[in-house]
Amino acid sequence: MRAAWYEKNGPASDVLQTGILPDPEPQAGEVRVRLVASGVNPSDVKSRQGRPLMAPRIIPHSDGAGIIDAVGSGVASSRIGERVWIWNGQWKRASGTAAELIALPSAQAVHLPDNTDFSAGACLGIPALTAWRALDILGDITGKTLLVIGASSAVGHYVTQIATRDKGAVVIGTVGSAAKAEHARAAGATRTINYKLDDVAAEVANLTDGRGVDAIIDMDFSSTAALLATGCLAEHGTLVCYGSNVADKVAVPFRELLFKSISIRFFLVYELLPQDRERACAGIHRLLTAGKLQHAMGPTFRLEEIVAAHQAVERSSGTIGHVTMTLA
Repeated sequence: MRAAWYEKNGPASDVLQTGILPDPEPQAGEVRVRLVASGVNPSDVKSRQGRPLMAPRIIPHSDGAGIIDAVGSGVASSRIGERVWIWNGQWKRASGTAAELIALPSAQAVHLPDNTDFSAGACLGIPALTAWRALDILGDITGKTLLVIGASSAVGHYVTQIATRDKGAVVIGTVGSAAKAEHARAAGATRTINYKLDDVAAEVANLTDGRGVDAIIDMDFSSTAALLATGCLAEHGTLVCYGSNVADKVAVPFRELLFKSISIRFFLVYELLPQDRERACAGIHRLLTAGKLQHAMGPTFRLEEIVAAHQAVERSSGTIGHVTMTLA
């Protein structure tokens, strides 16, 4: 099979290579997927840049979509020919979706409805699952107001759609440009705040008559933590966080959190509990089948252009939409 891989950490142009590797064979409980598209996420870039290698050779990328072409023992042969999308393709595994074929546990290949193309399917494993789980943590948010940090990002775009169109919430989104503001509003955001030009806390206060929002969906705790001392989050509000640009110590205003009974919930999409992931996959399937999710597709690259794909993600501050690779 054609594949891309790296054997050491470093810059994309230095360590990523492409070539021919042996076809994987599905083991007991596994399926083999002939991939049509591979999603490229920031976490894939971070892994290649500096996370210790778990094997001599790493085929990157956790997200992808394609068609099951073989199954291992214990898996129904009726799955052969099924259109699927993949989660955790390269999480705690050496072989991800930057290849023509991948063999992985059957549960990690989820049915992809016929109305959703493979490129969109390659955007579900991390962005859509993260968005669903972030909102699911909050429970019933009908009529609630949310502040979505990075509302035009891959995750934020799905959060905004699901929150407003499926769960009946109001979304205020932070963005970094006029184009990204338009993108967030098209997804359902009522108002947007350009964090590069405006005081986010002051704008939230104006938009909520000083009350603050009921919840914050956060992509970067290292910067968003500063909002917790500004009244941006209402009493008994919740900050749900799925990432941080600073991974070590981040200061929080304890007194503000205590006296306003603020909750902070962290989660890692790779490590969802089985029941939470099942709920998320079922919810996403329902929305896909009903045609309720729009997929923001960004630059697309061929497998042999994987270096350019990773570089596109690295400079994503100016990019709108998911970066994907075509494999068919």
